[in-house]
Amino acid sequence: MVQIKSPEQIAKMREAGLVVAAIHRATREAAVPGATTRDLDQVARKVLEEHGARSNFLGYGGFPATICTSVNEVVVHGIPDEKTVLADGDIISIDCGAIVDGWHGDAAYTAFVGSGHAPELVELSRVTEESMWAGIAAMKQGNRLVDISRAIETYIRRQPKPGGGKYGIVEDYGGHGIGTEMHMDPHLLNYVERRRGKGPKLVPGFCLAIEPMVSLGTPKTEVLEDDWTVITTDGTWSSHWEHSVALTEQGPLVLTAEDGGKAKLAEFGIATAPDPAA
Repeated sequence: MVQIKSPEQIAKMREAGLVVAAIHRATREAAVPGATTRDLDQVARKVLEEHGARSNFLGYGGFPATICTSVNEVVVHGIPDEKTVLADGDIISIDCGAIVDGWHGDAAYTAFVGSGHAPELVELSRVTEESMWAGIAAMKQGNRLVDISRAIETYIRRQPKPGGGKYGIVEDYGGHGIGTEMHMDPHLLNYVERRRGKGPKLVPGFCLAIEPMVSLGTPKTEVLEDDWTVITTDGTWSSHWEHSVALTEQGPLVLTAEDGGKAKLAEFGIATAPDPAA
């Protein structure tokens, strides 16, 4: 069953989303050469404490940290530790969430550590992020869940990959509903699978975490012995972007974006819903 939220509940989710945005801002500044992924986890913990929020990652299924730190070929669910030291030229996706009064926010971004990154890595992150926004733009009344999947896949497939070949759209992980829990129905694929059908209609009160994961090679992944860390099977590097989004009577509101998604969605000719945090 899909959980439909009231405007008041969406306002609470916006509060949680803004905490997530604050974590993103702080960890982006801290993701520099020489920092450990454990350092980034400590930064996130401090932001949560300052906002009186709780982590929805820590303890989830036994996960031992506040954020996921996925470096280079790690797609998702990388565990912060003191041994992983960021180096110039690395890329890292930082995935985190927050709980405020029982309501959840969840978002991820890919950061470039240092400088001198290969153009193919810059383009990989750009394509992944823009495919997320294409999916968000498809979250409108009258559409179905599959329309978001199609928008994400179509955008990625239309982008030429530097050096030739195709981007790998990760198959085993995708977006999800969000609300009183971090992961809820429905599961959102980042590509169209005919066997799944069209999915539910999108109506006001629908809230989704939209999160494409894209690699420079294979769409296939494997989980390491820690039972969490997910890597590409061919060792190619990957990018991950995510926002939590609410659909309202007045349009979409990107709960984990500082401006509610206003600037990016304007590029699609879409006006965002009034921001309850404004």
